[in-house]
Amino acid sequence: MSESPETVPAFRVPWRRSMVARDPGQSHRASTPLELLFDLCFVVAISQAAAQLAHGVEADHIGSALLGYAMVFFAIWWAWMNFTWFASAYDTDDVPYRLLTLVQMAGVLVLAAGVPAALTEYDFTVATIGYAIMRVPMVLQWLRAAREHPAGRACALRYAGGIAVVQVLWLVRLALPHPLDYIAFGVLVLAEIAVPVFAESRGATTWHPEHIAERYGLLTLIVLGECVLGTTIAFQSGITEAGLSIDLIMLAIGGLLLIFGLWWTYFLGGDDAGLVSMRVALTWGYGHYLVFAAIAALGAGLEVAVLASEHQAHLPLAVAGLAVAVPVAVFMIVISQLRQFTWPAGSLSHGLVTAMAVLVLGCGALAEVIGIGSAVLAMGVVLGALLAVYLRRAARR
Repeated sequence: MSESPETVPAFRVPWRRSMVARDPGQSHRASTPLELLFDLCFVVAISQAAAQLAHGVEADHIGSALLGYAMVFFAIWWAWMNFTWFASAYDTDDVPYRLLTLVQMAGVLVLAAGVPAALTEYDFTVATIGYAIMRVPMVLQWLRAAREHPAGRACALRYAGGIAVVQVLWLVRLALPHPLDYIAFGVLVLAEIAVPVFAESRGATTWHPEHIAERYGLLTLIVLGECVLGTTIAFQSGITEAGLSIDLIMLAIGGLLLIFGLWWTYFLGGDDAGLVSMRVALTWGYGHYLVFAAIAALGAGLEVAVLASEHQAHLPLAVAGLAVAVPVAVFMIVISQLRQFTWPAGSLSHGLVTAMAVLVLGCGALAEVIGIGSAVLAMGVVLGALLAVYLRRAARR
């Protein structure tokens, strides 16, 4: 019986093994150390995107900042997601696989280096080059799977061909004048999303539900960590320049409650049990773009709130409050909608989630009246109250 990559000691990892499909029913299928290292490379890119969003919002350039953030975050998320699903089905953990993953990690760092120019100057040249560096190894991985796993050859070739064609079009997009480059961006996003649908239409890959749920949970933790890091740096700056104030204390408590509340909400568990078909898996997986983007945007919003509290941001307090409230509301609404597909019927109260979102947005809008610290603290209390009500109802069921 052959050993799975997780059970092979490091000194016995072979130069090369056949890239065959992993067992989707394998027990204790956990993330590998290589996958964890790959995730950590995305910390830099996500941090850059959130920081640039915060700078744009605090300068009151909200529309352009949000547009740039949405565009850059798509590239970050999509490259991560493609690697994650491929690894769930074909992770051989041999030398060629590791080296191709190393090239993808280099692409992540190049993409991260291009984030500031993309968000402030709308120059996507470096970001696109970094994206291409990530995508070429992905094509090679799929071609290897097609060659070494005959049963999945048709699906793997569709993946390789689709990714390659769309990547060439991303490079062509750099030569388009404005606003055609923006129109092309939207078209290419739809093309990227269509590739897995097209590839999996005949003969799906053998992804592992528990592994996929764990991988998404780990990236959620990384993005939440970015929230903590960005907010901590902002607090350090605020305390150094103006001293510790009541407003900052309330903001810190409220921010911690929000981050902890989002963590608790996401890790209620049970998503993997509902990933029973490719249609459900794609819907759940694609919807996480908004989940991850909202969490990272919360970190940017908390940074803006700290600057607004110390009168260092050029925007009304209500806008700063909404910079925190909107990501929280988006996260809660999206995650509740996604769990319609993965949780048993009747597990969720969408009316309760909607009421919470309205209350959180109301708290943000009232920041001009009650102060930004009080507003963020009130949001944290509202989210905590929602969790308490849900847990109480779940216990009764």
